[in-house]
Amino acid sequence: MRDEQTIVAASRHHVPAPPRLVPGLGPALKRVMVRTSLSVRARIGAAAQALADACGTSGGEKSLAAPGGSARNGGFAELPAYKAILKHREIGRVFAIADPFYRTHEKRAGVETWIDGRSYVNFASYDYLGLNGHPAVREAAQAAMARFGTSVSASRIVAGERPLHRELESALARFYGVEAAIAFVSGHATNVSTIGTLMTPDDLILYDELSHNSVLVGAKLSRATALAFRHNDVPALTALLREHRHRHRNVLVVVEGLYSMDGDVAPLPELIALKEAFGAWLMVDEAHALGVLGRRGRGSAEHFGIATERVDIWMGTLSKTLASCGGYIAGKQELIDILKYQAPGLVYSVGLSPPLAAAADAALAIVAAEPRRVTRLQDNGRLFLSLAQSANLDTAHSEGHAIVSVIVGDLIVAGRLAARLLARGFNVLPIIYPAVPLKAARLRFFLTSEHTPAHIRATVTAVREELDGLGRRQRAA
Repeated sequence: MRDEQTIVAASRHHVPAPPRLVPGLGPALKRVMVRTSLSVRARIGAAAQALADACGTSGGEKSLAAPGGSARNGGFAELPAYKAILKHREIGRVFAIADPFYRTHEKRAGVETWIDGRSYVNFASYDYLGLNGHPAVREAAQAAMARFGTSVSASRIVAGERPLHRELESALARFYGVEAAIAFVSGHATNVSTIGTLMTPDDLILYDELSHNSVLVGAKLSRATALAFRHNDVPALTALLREHRHRHRNVLVVVEGLYSMDGDVAPLPELIALKEAFGAWLMVDEAHALGVLGRRGRGSAEHFGIATERVDIWMGTLSKTLASCGGYIAGKQELIDILKYQAPGLVYSVGLSPPLAAAADAALAIVAAEPRRVTRLQDNGRLFLSLAQSANLDTAHSEGHAIVSVIVGDLIVAGRLAARLLARGFNVLPIIYPAVPLKAARLRFFLTSEHTPAHIRATVTAVREELDGLGRRQRAA
């Protein structure tokens, strides 16, 4: 993640400097001074910059040399990453917003979750088809644990291979209609290891600007030339291919089937035609698409009615629809063989634990056998989006595929809105910088097949009422 100052600095141009806060001032006086700055800056979101400046340390640069002239490390508290955390905490204190992150959930989180002894309608979990805790999934995990234990206790290449791994990977390959698949212990590591293994400094990676962090880390690891193209902008990607394709040996285009922040889908047919025209590989991250897109939940290929073999690399995670943990790659046998013997995230990591492998395999079987769960999820997604748009909520690019973001712009408003909804019994998290641009803060709602129309209607009504209330209080201030 980039340091907070990198993006917030963009808001400094042609804006009067905020008042410098003196250490030790009370919260009430701080709020008065910040509001003075806000009246000039026009948007509460700019308070992030005011506080970043105001809460920073002052004084000259400290010498980096230790006594005697030798260099030495500073403390962890001096790192920019820690200072950025302190700035976010100060924003919360000044605006009286409780930290919404790392809350402890005391029971299984599905359509309902428990926090501090209270039940909430939950919109913050990825359990798209309600399979977390499904009896068949739970029993499969328990049986695997009874037979194989809680860990395979080694990397798969040496002593960690179990029949459960092969069974899950065969099921994934059949599900996608491809030759083979391989399962990793982490979804993030799946992208990092796959991209880092396949691509070299002679190659080119073109990725959607909204791609997951794991794609960027994998690209950096590979040392290939990596360029972002505007989100879902096929002409922009075409221009990059025309300019750069001939300079590189191999080219990889990376997109997501369903984007986790905006809830829209990649234009897969156009991307396939483009990669075929330029002789590139296409990698589609199906982390949020499996179980969500397509009439039977088989993902992007089914959603668009295309043959799965036209995509070179199918990637996905086990932690969302499949109610487990880990990631996978599906595609040609030679691709899987390369990863099986070369990918660091597989070769140098312990194998997927038995209960997790068994749970994912059982969940995948339910997805295939019970398409009505997919139908319910898709109905809920369309209902939420329709009601949100009717309530004049800004849903940006969301298409109603299980993920609907409500854009509020300002991170302070996002934090306050999430807190007000929690008080009314709805658990939804704010998404703020650096996960999204500074003034694109939002609440992100994950729909599942188990939400009811009553849940959805009550939630949209509460969002509209609380946003209106926040607006009135802001104007009064």
